[in-house]
Amino acid sequence: MKQSLHAVTLVVPDYDDAILFYTKTLCFELIKDIDLGNGKRWVLVAPPGSDNGCLLLAKADGPEQTAAIGNQTGGRVGFFLQTDDFYRDHANMRARDIHFEEEPRHEPYGIVAVWRDPFGNRWDLIQFT
Repeated sequence: MKQSLHAVTLVVPDYDDAILFYTKTLCFELIKDIDLGNGKRWVLVAPPGSDNGCLLLAKADGPEQTAAIGNQTGGRVGFFLQTDDFYRDHANMRARDIHFEEEPRHEPYGIVAVWRDPFGNRWDLIQFT
């Protein structure tokens, strides 16, 4: 049996704003954007060069989901963007006004720094060693 994690839902306030951030600022690829009717869309984005795993951008529907935007993981880092060149991507992200919460640090597993997307979600930029 072979299985893989296809997508993880990221609740966002607006489809188009999220697509703009992930595709223009982070240079992710827009994999799918399908109108499902009634204001819902199936929107998948993935990092450049990724061969598996996407973010499903889901527009918040109602107050409970709106309250979860930026806090889907209870304040913990919930998303991990792996790179093959940490310092290149760190510099590129800073040049695009990505807010890093800390300076890069070396951990036993690699180089890492925490950053936030414009919706408040905490991410690690990480290069495994």
